[in-house]
Amino acid sequence: MKKSVFFGALTVAGLTAGAAAAATLDDVKARGQLNCGVTTGLVGFAAPDANGNWEGFDVGVCRAVAAAVLGDASAVEFVPTTGKTRFTALASGEVDMLARNTTWTFSRDVDLKFEFTGINYYDGQGFMVPKALGVSSAKELDGATVCIQTGTTTELNLADYFRSNNISYEPVPIETNSEAQPLYLEGACDVYTTDASGLAATRAAFENPGDHVILPEIISKEPLGPLVRHGDNNWGDVVRWTLNALVAAEELGVTSANIDELANGTNNPEVNRLLGTEGTLGEMLGLDSDWAMRAIKAGGNYGELFEKNIGENTPIGLARGLNAQWTDGGLLYSPPFR
Repeated sequence: MKKSVFFGALTVAGLTAGAAAAATLDDVKARGQLNCGVTTGLVGFAAPDANGNWEGFDVGVCRAVAAAVLGDASAVEFVPTTGKTRFTALASGEVDMLARNTTWTFSRDVDLKFEFTGINYYDGQGFMVPKALGVSSAKELDGATVCIQTGTTTELNLADYFRSNNISYEPVPIETNSEAQPLYLEGACDVYTTDASGLAATRAAFENPGDHVILPEIISKEPLGPLVRHGDNNWGDVVRWTLNALVAAEELGVTSANIDELANGTNNPEVNRLLGTEGTLGEMLGLDSDWAMRAIKAGGNYGELFEKNIGENTPIGLARGLNAQWTDGGLLYSPPFR
C-alpha cells in the first residue's frame, strides 16, 4: 500500500513539474514571437544588415526555433546583449534563449543555473595583431596591451595563458566587439583577443583585412552554443532538438532544395521520422509533426547555414574544421531521431 501511495505522490509531483516546465513554450506560443538574445553585432554570426534585418549563423538558430514552434522564421525579436548583460537577460526572462557566441562552461551550467542545449560551433581563443607589429607567436607578446571583452571566458583565459607563459600584458577592457574594432585599429591596443571565429569575422569587416594577422596559437576550448534557463526541461528539449535537426539534416542529406520532395516519404526511416512522415516525435515535444521540416527550411541544414554565413566562400572564410560532420573528420554529431 505504501508503495502505491509513494508512486502516486511521485506521479502528482511529476505532473506538477511537467506543467511548470512547459512555461516558456506556452509563453512563446501565446506571445506569437520568440525573444532571442544575440550578440550586439558580429558579422557572419549575428548582425543587422543595412535595413535592420538580423542575419548570421547564430541568427539562423533563432529563426529555426521560431519556425519550429511558431511556423514563422521571422517571428523573432532579436535582443542584443553584451558579455555582461546576456546572462541577466536570460535569467530575468527578457529573452527565451541565448544564441550568441557563449561558451559552455561548468560554472555557467551549474552555478549560474543555465542549460546549454548543444554546441553549434566548436571554437578556441586566438590573437589578432597588426602585421606591422612583426609578431608571429602569442609568446612574443610580453608587455603588450590587449583589447579584451569583460565578463567573458576570454578574459580569464588570457590571464591564465600569460601567467603560465611567464609574460605580462596590460588589459584594455571593452564591452562589445564594435567597441574593440576602432580601439584596435587606432592602436589603443597591440592585440585583440577573442574566439578565433570572432577574430575572423572582425578582420573581414576591416578596410584592409590583409594588414592583420591571426596568430597560430589557440589557447582554449570554446564550445559555443544556445542556452536556456534551468528547470524548463521541455523548452530545453525544443531548442536542443531543433539544433539537432539542423545537424542531422546535413548528415542525412536533407537540404532546403530537396526537403519538400523528401517529405513525401523516403526509404530511410530516420529521414521520415525527422520530417514527420513517420512516428510522433513532434507530439512528444508539444509541437506538430512538421516542426523539424520548418526549422530546416528556415535557413537550410547546418552545412547550408555555415557555408552561407561564415564558410570559406564568405568574407569570414572559416573552414569547417572541427565543425565538420563526424563522418567527415569533425565533431558534429546528432543523437538519433528515433
